[in-house]
Amino acid sequence: MRLALVSDIHGNLPALEAVAADIRRRGVDAVLCLGDNLSGPLLPRETAHWLMASGWPVLAGNHERQILEWTPDRGGASDGHALSALGAAELDWLRSLQPMWQWAPDIFLCHGTPRSDCEHFLETPQQGRLRLATAGEIAGRLAGQRSGLIACGHSHVPRTVRTPAGQLIVNPGSVGLQAYVDDEPERYIVERGTPDATYAIVERLDGAWHCSQHTVPYDHRAMAALAERNGRPEWARALLGGYVD
Repeated sequence: MRLALVSDIHGNLPALEAVAADIRRRGVDAVLCLGDNLSGPLLPRETAHWLMASGWPVLAGNHERQILEWTPDRGGASDGHALSALGAAELDWLRSLQPMWQWAPDIFLCHGTPRSDCEHFLETPQQGRLRLATAGEIAGRLAGQRSGLIACGHSHVPRTVRTPAGQLIVNPGSVGLQAYVDDEPERYIVERGTPDATYAIVERLDGAWHCSQHTVPYDHRAMAALAERNGRPEWARALLGGYVD
């Protein structure tokens, strides 16, 4: 079985289209989408339509939940922009998405971890950055999940970890946003230093899961200009270079 993993599109349709074209060129049996699909100042409605028509299995990330829960006094600007662009059909589709999925007997999908959609699996915020999670932290976040392949997103950082039990945990990184600032559970920044979209391909060979990570260029300048027009200069900077500043 050969699978592509995509995550954290954040309404960046040109990045998604570029990644999908690269996946078609390489050939896979299925594409699995791990959530945070629409939130941001870009093209949430168009991205929703693309995903709804794709036939891909799609998870809800924490931002799908936050879009559906958004109120003016409690919600963030990115979720609010997405909500304002979505109609009844797109919102019904969002409500249908699962936050985690035992997609096959040996394949478990989540956005964050098996216990939370907003917890990093393979990293831990510390002193303003994300450090590699310790083996003990990862073991706790597994929460008893024993699948051979566990796919997650949320951090936007492409990474694989092989557990002592032989499980492969894969984060394919982000299709749509390569730098950001977050305040939960403490303030930290993520910077990838590239505008390119990322995704992963996993394949079971000789009884073990293997992973390759891929980067794909796209017209990031057009998306940066759109973010600027929509009043989000910090997104524009992140999209242009993969840095916060």
